[in-house]
Amino acid sequence: MTDDKADFQTFPPVPRVVTVAGTALELTPIRLGELPRLLAAVRPLAADLSAEPDWIDLLARHGEAVLELLAITTRRERAWINDLSLDDAVRLAAAVFEVNADFFVARVVPAIQGAAQRLAPTLRQMQAGTTPSPA
Repeated sequence: MTDDKADFQTFPPVPRVVTVAGTALELTPIRLGELPRLLAAVRPLAADLSAEPDWIDLLARHGEAVLELLAITTRRERAWINDLSLDDAVRLAAAVFEVNADFFVARVVPAIQGAAQRLAPTLRQMQAGTTPSPA
């Protein structure tokens, strides 16, 4: 007997097509080889990600990271991303997030939050001017 879910997961994901700046983009989930760049880009804004992100706020607070994230996840040149209108960028960011929601919400945010919690005692000691003792 086979597991239907496991069999289904072997098929490549169906791309989500979004038209931005007159270009139809096929968005698919993140690939393994994209993870190192993506994780570096998402780290500055991970604490501010939620199930329904405020893209204008994220662009204002973490503009470079959001633009790099869009370039990686759309597999487009950064110059193309930079030339988007604000409306197109927000629509594209929402579509990218939707396609990769499981990755961002279920994996990245908890991982970043967990790391922050583990580092909190060390950071508090550093701010207080003491150095942590080696364990």
